[in-house]
Amino acid sequence: MNRLADETSPYLRQHADNPVDWYPWGEEAFTRARELDRPVLLSVGYAACHWCHVMAHESFEDPGAAAVVNELFVAIKVDREERPDVDAVYMQAIQALAGHGGWPMTVFLTPDGHPFFGGTYYPPERRAGLPSFVQVCRAVHEAWTERRQGVIDQAAELTGLLARTSAIEARGEAPDLGVVDAAVAELTQRFDPAWGGFGEAPKFPQPDLVELVLRAHVRTGDPDQLTTVATTLDAMASGGIYDHLGGGFHRYAVDAEWLVPHFEKMLYDQAGRARLYLHAHQVTGEPRWLQVASETIDYVRRDLAHPGGGFFSAEDADSEGEEGRFYLWDQDDVAGCCGDDAEEALAWWGLTPDGNFEGRTILNRPVRGDLVRPPEIERCRRVLLEARGQRVRPGLDDKVLCEWNAMFLATLAEAAAATGREDWRADAVRSGEFLLAELRDDRGRWLRSWQDGRARHPAFAADHAALLGAFLALAQATGQARWITEARAVADALLDRFGDPDRGGVFTTAHDGPALVTRAKDLVDNVIPSANGAAAVGLLRLGALTGDDHYHEAAQGILRLVAEPMRHHPTAFAHTLAAVELAAGGPVEVAVVGDRPDLVVAVQERFLPGVVLAWGEPYPSPLFEGRDEGLAYVCRGRACQAPTGEVGELTAQLTG
Repeated sequence: MNRLADETSPYLRQHADNPVDWYPWGEEAFTRARELDRPVLLSVGYAACHWCHVMAHESFEDPGAAAVVNELFVAIKVDREERPDVDAVYMQAIQALAGHGGWPMTVFLTPDGHPFFGGTYYPPERRAGLPSFVQVCRAVHEAWTERRQGVIDQAAELTGLLARTSAIEARGEAPDLGVVDAAVAELTQRFDPAWGGFGEAPKFPQPDLVELVLRAHVRTGDPDQLTTVATTLDAMASGGIYDHLGGGFHRYAVDAEWLVPHFEKMLYDQAGRARLYLHAHQVTGEPRWLQVASETIDYVRRDLAHPGGGFFSAEDADSEGEEGRFYLWDQDDVAGCCGDDAEEALAWWGLTPDGNFEGRTILNRPVRGDLVRPPEIERCRRVLLEARGQRVRPGLDDKVLCEWNAMFLATLAEAAAATGREDWRADAVRSGEFLLAELRDDRGRWLRSWQDGRARHPAFAADHAALLGAFLALAQATGQARWITEARAVADALLDRFGDPDRGGVFTTAHDGPALVTRAKDLVDNVIPSANGAAAVGLLRLGALTGDDHYHEAAQGILRLVAEPMRHHPTAFAHTLAAVELAAGGPVEVAVVGDRPDLVVAVQERFLPGVVLAWGEPYPSPLFEGRDEGLAYVCRGRACQAPTGEVGELTAQLTG
C-alpha cells in the first residue's frame, strides 16, 4: 500500500493499492525527488473520469509498469477537483506542449516542480500513433540522465510562459455592452440551428453561453435569440444527455444530437443547467423547462445529498465495469415494467429492437421538446426509476467541494425563491449552515474539500467567489440579514488574501497559501465560471446591496484586467460578461421594506438579471435607511422612482 489510503479524496484512495509508490501532492514528494535526483511523474485525474480509470487499470495497476515508474521517478497523484490550482498550472503547460489537454493528465517535472514534458492518456502498448506509457517513461528518463541541460532549458521556457500568461495588466477602461453584443453575434454564427448548442460534436452544454443569449433576448426582445435558447434547451432535454427517469444531466454528448452521453454526472453541471432552465421558464412561462429544472434539483437532493446538508461531487460513468450500464434499457425491460402502458412507453422513450447504443437504448424523446409527461408515462417513469434503483449504481465521489456546493446552493436558493418551494428553501439554508460549520478551520478560514468529517486544503479564490454568490442568493431568498454578513466576510477575505492591488483581479491562491511554480489567475470562463468572473458578478451585487463602493471598485478592477482579451475572445468570458452588463447599467436596486410578501414575490418570480433585492431583516445599507414600511423602492443609478405598495406598479417599474 502506498501513501494515499488516508486521503480525503475518493479518487486518491482508489489508487491506494496500486503497486505505484504514489505520494500525494506535497513537499515530502519533492524532497524525495531531490534526494534521489529523479524527475517527478505527476498524474492528475478525478473520480468520475472514465479514461482515468482505464489508464489506472492498464498501467498503474500493472506490476511491470509500476516497477518502471518506481525505479525512475517519484510519483505524485492529484485529484484535480481538490487541487484545481495544481491542475490549472500544469494543464496550461500540457496545452503549450501538445496543443490540447484533458484527463488523465500526465506531466513530468523537475524535482523543484517545473514541467518539461507530458501529455494525457498513454496506452499500455503503442497504438493509434501514441507511444506506450512505459516507452514514454523510459524516454523521459533517458533525457533526464543524458540530456539534462536540454530538459532544464525546456522547463525554464515553459515556466516562463506560465508566468507571462498569469501577469497580464489592465489596459484602458472596463468593457461596455459592445463586447456583449460581439459575443452574442459570434454565438449566432456558431449556433447549430438543427440541434442547438454551439459548434459540432462532441457537444458540451455551456449554460453561461446560452444564458448570455437569453439575457440578450430579455434586453432586446430579439425573437431569434429566444429561438437559439429554445432550440438548445429542448434538444438537450430531449436527448440521452438528460436522465429521463431520475433527472439531472450527464456531462456531455459525444454526438451533435445530444443522444449519446459520457455518462458521469457532476454536481457543478446540475447547478449551472438547472439555473439556466429555471431562468428560461421565468422568461417564457414554459412548464417543460420548469420540469427539467425541478427534476435536476431533486436528483441532487435525492442522490447526491449528505444527511448533514452538503452535496457530494459526482457519480461515475461506469457500473459493473461498463460505461453507462446503469442507464441502458431494452424493449423487454420496459414492457415488463410498464404493463398495459408499455406500447406508449416504448414510443415515448424511443425504444427500438436494435437500440441506439450497443444494442440497448439510451432513453430519449424522439419528439423533441415534448417533455411534459402524460399520466400513463409518468406512472411508467416512476416504476422504471424504482426498478433501476435495484441495479448496481455507478460509483459515488462522496467528497464535498466548497465551490461546487456553493454553486448548487445558489441555484437552489434562487429556484426556491422563484417557485415558492419551501422544501427547497429549507434545504438551501441547511446547505449554507453545513458549509459554515464544516468547511472552515479553527481560524475561520475556508477550506476546499470535506469528506467523512474531515476538511482539508485551503480554499481557493474560486471557492470564495462561489460562496459570495451563494450567500447573496440565500439573503435574497430568505430575507435573513445573517447571509449578507457572511457575504461581506467572504468578500473581504477574497480581496484581502487573494487580491492583486497592482494589476487588479484575484489570484487563484492566497498570499499566504502553498506556492507553485507560478501564481496564476483564473480568468477564462468554462463550464465552471472563472474565479475572477464569479467574483466580479458577486462584488457588484454586494456593493449595490450594501452601498459599499469598495466592492464596486474591486469588480471594476477585474473588468479592466480582462478588457483586452475579452475584446478579442468575448465568448471565452461568458460568465464575466454578466458583470459587464451589471456594471454598464448599474444594478437595479429594489428594497421591500416591512412585511410585504406579495411585493417580494413579484420580484423573485421574474428573471431580472440586473436586479438586486433587499427585504426582510434590515442590515446596514442605504437601501433600508429612511424608508417607509409596506412599500417597495426601485432605484437606478442612485435615482429612485416613486415608492409603491402596488404589485402592478412595482412590476411596471421593474420591466419598463
